[in-house]
Amino acid sequence: MPEKITQLQKELETIIKGKKAVTDKIIMAVLARGHILLEDVPGVGKTTTALALSRLMGMEFNRIQFTPDVVPSDVTGFTMYEKQTGQFMYRPGAVMCNLLLADEINRTSSKTQAALLEVMEEGRVTVDGETHEVPQPFVVLATENPVGSSGTQMLPEFQLDRFMVSLSMGYPDHQSLVELLRDRQKVNPLELARTVITREEVLKLQSEVQDVYVADEVLDYIAKLAEATREHEMIVLGLSPRGTLALCRMAKAAAYMSARDYVIPKDVQTVFKDVAAHRMVLDSRARYQEKSAREILDEILAEVPQPKVEG
Repeated sequence: MPEKITQLQKELETIIKGKKAVTDKIIMAVLARGHILLEDVPGVGKTTTALALSRLMGMEFNRIQFTPDVVPSDVTGFTMYEKQTGQFMYRPGAVMCNLLLADEINRTSSKTQAALLEVMEEGRVTVDGETHEVPQPFVVLATENPVGSSGTQMLPEFQLDRFMVSLSMGYPDHQSLVELLRDRQKVNPLELARTVITREEVLKLQSEVQDVYVADEVLDYIAKLAEATREHEMIVLGLSPRGTLALCRMAKAAAYMSARDYVIPKDVQTVFKDVAAHRMVLDSRARYQEKSAREILDEILAEVPQPKVEG
């Protein structure tokens, strides 16, 4: 693993206390060219994580607070008539950046959600027949309030499928909370964050992750895990082909973060639930037995035989 990634991890740890497992997976998703969904209660560091990541990785950062009155043009941009030139000029929307924090994405209209998710998939926006490429690298980090919170609505399954991983920050443990209080007595560590990886280096790292080798035995294992989610009696909607590709890409990033240029089954297992859980639709039996998607995915990991690949 490049020294730059190690340095990034260390710097992120000084800002986000006690959440290395989560922040490492966010870094993996960035390296795998994916988008991240963070579902959690307010105040646990979702926004701080996005800000810290943008500063440490030298990314241009935009934030859009989703409310019911946000419209698609706020996301994609719009054209405006310039009297001086007599021409229509494109005014960029929030997506024209490297890292977009889409805050509380489940509080806005379906039309506005769809506008963002289309850009995430296509990597460009089309306004009045004119296409504009988003800057590279391009990452969306969306936060979602727990379903049932005031003014929220569930994202449709086809929209959730656009996010490579779904993660939860959770509350810090006691010691991490004490350290957080101590560090912020006089200054916020976020204010001291400086770039450790440039945008050009991020693109190079993404290319290196793409070149990580995956043996046929591991590809077969990934396919069997995906098929097991579709055949499970308590799962109505399993892992899609897009989700299966995301699992493979995240496994490559996990291998890269472990200083390997090839994937082993453990890499797949490390990211499987983060890639698959938000894509699952459970049937009434699972809800009746109070089984979560992650619990069922744990069962699948235990049942599907893993290949013997040396690591």
